[in-house]
Amino acid sequence: MVAASGVIDMLTAPQLEAALRDALVKEPGSLVVDLTEVEFLASAGMGVLVAAHEEAGETTRLCVVAEGPATSRPLKLVGIADIVPLFATLDEAVASLRG
Repeated sequence: MVAASGVIDMLTAPQLEAALRDALVKEPGSLVVDLTEVEFLASAGMGVLVAAHEEAGETTRLCVVAEGPATSRPLKLVGIADIVPLFATLDEAVASLRG
């Protein structure tokens, strides 16, 4: 699991990108990106999520935990939630990966 907090914008998105790359290089069967503690998600952060989804490919099932206006809403508005599975809670995400 990769968890982020605070603001994800053009200044901090590279840190999220590095954490996701580090996780994906190990080729896990699944990876949860937990944005529960994120207060603001800019387009740079959304781009990182799309890139990670593409990098995960067929090897890794990637999903995102996001709830509320700061994270879930923008991901739905721009259509990322149609590409990357989005869950309201960590428990829901983990259950979906197990099922």
